[in-house]
Amino acid sequence: MSPLPDPLPIVPAVSALFEGRQLSPADRELIIAVAVSLDDTLAPVLEFDGRTAEEIGRSAVSADLSLRAGRIRLVDPRLGIWACATARPGVVEAVHERLGAVQASEQNRWRLDWHRARGSLHGQPSTAPELIRIARELSEAGDSDRALLLSVEAARHATGELRDEARLVAGASAIGGGFAREAATQLGGLFPDGGERQRLQGLAALLVAQSTMRGAVPDVDPGAFKPTSDDPQDWYAWTRAAALAAGLSAERGDRRRMRVWLDALREGSARVGAEQELRDPVVALSWLVVGDTEGDGVEGAGAVTGGMLRALRAAVDGDIDLGLHVLATHSSSIGPELDPFIAGFENSALVRAYRVVLEVLLLVWRGDIGSARDRMQLAAAALPVGLPFAGLGVVLARRLDLAVIGEVGPVSRALTDALPPAVRIDLLVDRSIRSYLAGAAEDAASTARLWSDLGSPQTTWAVPGIDEVLGSAHQKVPASHLVGPPEARVAQDLRRRLRSAADGRWSTVRDEVHARARGLRSPFERGRVEAVIGAQSAIRDDVRSASTHLLAAHSLFEVAGATAWATAVQERLSRLDHSSEQGTASNDALSACRRAWAHLLTSRELETAMRAVTGASNREIADALVVSIRTVEVHLGRVFSKLEVRTRVELTVLAHRTNRHT
Repeated sequence: MSPLPDPLPIVPAVSALFEGRQLSPADRELIIAVAVSLDDTLAPVLEFDGRTAEEIGRSAVSADLSLRAGRIRLVDPRLGIWACATARPGVVEAVHERLGAVQASEQNRWRLDWHRARGSLHGQPSTAPELIRIARELSEAGDSDRALLLSVEAARHATGELRDEARLVAGASAIGGGFAREAATQLGGLFPDGGERQRLQGLAALLVAQSTMRGAVPDVDPGAFKPTSDDPQDWYAWTRAAALAAGLSAERGDRRRMRVWLDALREGSARVGAEQELRDPVVALSWLVVGDTEGDGVEGAGAVTGGMLRALRAAVDGDIDLGLHVLATHSSSIGPELDPFIAGFENSALVRAYRVVLEVLLLVWRGDIGSARDRMQLAAAALPVGLPFAGLGVVLARRLDLAVIGEVGPVSRALTDALPPAVRIDLLVDRSIRSYLAGAAEDAASTARLWSDLGSPQTTWAVPGIDEVLGSAHQKVPASHLVGPPEARVAQDLRRRLRSAADGRWSTVRDEVHARARGLRSPFERGRVEAVIGAQSAIRDDVRSASTHLLAAHSLFEVAGATAWATAVQERLSRLDHSSEQGTASNDALSACRRAWAHLLTSRELETAMRAVTGASNREIADALVVSIRTVEVHLGRVFSKLEVRTRVELTVLAHRTNRHT
């Protein structure tokens, strides 16, 4: 969450890489000039060096440089780090001075000021205004990295109100690039000693930065930051900060804080006349994000309160294709539509990351698991995908890895490590999924039960979990406020019905669920339902039905791109074929049955049942458990009732079927 330092420090690996390398003074200065230039334009470097491109191409450092189409780059950027770090004192500053002179001759004021500022051993306040102006333009154009570089340099040289302005631009650039820690550092310098206007204009970005770093929105009184003037510009800045804080609270499921900031938003909007453009769409978006539909039909303009709000609402209403179409149409439009909610950040990396995470979420809801993972992997290399929606991108990245490769990959692990401690990402669910797909059903079930016993902690968004291994006592339909498409809840309810169906009603329940599952449009969700039908059919010794539904699940998982799920089903099919050839499992291997019945029976009932299926008499069971024969009879009666069998023979048959196919 912090940008790389500039210049990058030398490390032992880089020193070792160029150990013994000799450079002439001119070649070293050329390497340094390429390394410290703000872009890769060739002409200024040639004027700086004094040689032609052809002469440089014949020089000793030609292999270290790439010259093409008017551009010049270092083949290995580490050479620039080494050349700067090992140069004699004053050489780097002298290179900046000479590059500044080149820019002066080309009447390029801001590049001149940049090199003057970097080459100075003392403060250069005169360089700050132009650097701030260009940094602001770059930030609004989405070039957050260069904007941050220029504005931080300006802040080092500026004084008074101009320094506050530089810090403001630096903080905005940092948060736009996803560098929360740097944003908090730069904007924190405005509180409490900066000018009131700069504080108010930086408040929104500071709240975003602190919420990202801490994992929770700061518990502060919005009234403490109210403008002391009647200036509409100051009040609008405060109102917009309230809007962002409300949205951040909604992402984290913090309804109390959300309501506090929404009240501030309403107050400020009434004062500046922003009810329609800012208040109404932000209220609608905030409530939708926490799972309610207040303000349904209201929408704003631009990337978030326009496109993203429309896309999310369409998906939650069940039309995921429309939601993806809205996102694609909005992102491909020529010139971004202004959004008062994120004014100045329309082109930022952070807003692009929000759009990508929402797109990936909708692809998951549609069942395009493979495509969703490819999109996330590509985006993670360029965008701060771990920041949007309180870490939702990290949860999605991990679950998609598990669905496709069966384990959490290196990119997802790196994203996880960058999260603040306060962000919870359901690690128990991830472990349960991994164990389930690897065939370790006992570990999957015990981990899932622990997660359920802890209150089923999860994001406010519907993401694929692992209800397949939970018993009826632990299965839960998603909470009403969980944000997701109707299909997600339907599919989970169907799996719950299958796992809790009594033997006497199995055929009816199976047929009803199968008919309902045929209406599921997500191949991933339908595949999971088919897989449960197959497993439950196998438990009931209906090998033909089990094979049919498991084959259907395998095909659906392949269509979805959920390779690890397809592999797990294929292994179950192989076990089904093997068990059909081998016959009933032996009496001394009932651990899977014990695990399955543990969800339904008390510990005493379970021990009684397990001894009964191995042929122990009531007297032998009573002696082993140190209870009366009457107590054993009561326990067995309850076991028969809960498992819906009538005799010891039926109980024994059910035990071996369960053990063989669970």
